[in-house]
Amino acid sequence: MPETLTHRYDESFAHLQTNNKKAFIPFTMLGWPNRDTCLETIKTMIQSGASALELGIAFSDPIADGPTIQQAAVETIASNFSVNDALNLIAEVRTFEKMIPIGLLVYYNMVLKYGTEAFYAKAKEVGVDGILIVDLPPEESEQPANLARQNGLAQIFIVSPLTTPKRLELILGQASGFLYVVSRLGITGTHEDFDQRLQDLISTVKKSTKLPLLVGFGISSPEHAKRMIALGADGVITGSKVIDLVKSGGQDTLSKYLVSMVQASSSEA
Repeated sequence: MPETLTHRYDESFAHLQTNNKKAFIPFTMLGWPNRDTCLETIKTMIQSGASALELGIAFSDPIADGPTIQQAAVETIASNFSVNDALNLIAEVRTFEKMIPIGLLVYYNMVLKYGTEAFYAKAKEVGVDGILIVDLPPEESEQPANLARQNGLAQIFIVSPLTTPKRLELILGQASGFLYVVSRLGITGTHEDFDQRLQDLISTVKKSTKLPLLVGFGISSPEHAKRMIALGADGVITGSKVIDLVKSGGQDTLSKYLVSMVQASSSEA
């Protein structure tokens, strides 16, 4: 298993473990609904006690995102907010927040178009800690994973209830930072139909790696967070609910929700 290279993830997860807590990682789309509001959303996430940030770059043909995040991507692309704009926004976040781990969630086409080596180098330069390429097959992950190691970044992978033992072995051979565990088959959103095989998946993966397991897809309430942690997760990731609240309630509403998720992620540890 490769060494975990990103010190911010290591330090954050070690701090949580020392304090008998689990992680809560909120997601938002970089540049949505506009640059200034996105920056405010990120500040709200940090001030609310998020363990790390998961930030997406808008892509025109997402395969894993549900309608809420897809619409945010459509609006962001329509505003001409570019990949470089997204990366530069992270650089601005680093001017006032040095320690929180920041993960990028992207699709492989945008990395290839940017230039894989240039993308990883730029990500490192602006203060990114990990990169999750949603549609990167583990069989084709050697180059990105090597570039992640060379730049001191974590290469984060998704595992799902359908991940075979052979594929899991491939993934664990390249993964670092943490593993993103899909709670159910399908796309992101706020549904509650968690896959009944999730507990078996978490138990199986835990026997094979010391990487933290963060469960996402459909995690939208404190009850969901408590349920995932009771199943053995090391934390949860929430995206669509964050987008919904920014759209419907603004930063104060979002802050109250995020605090409730942070508390729920710690209460059952």
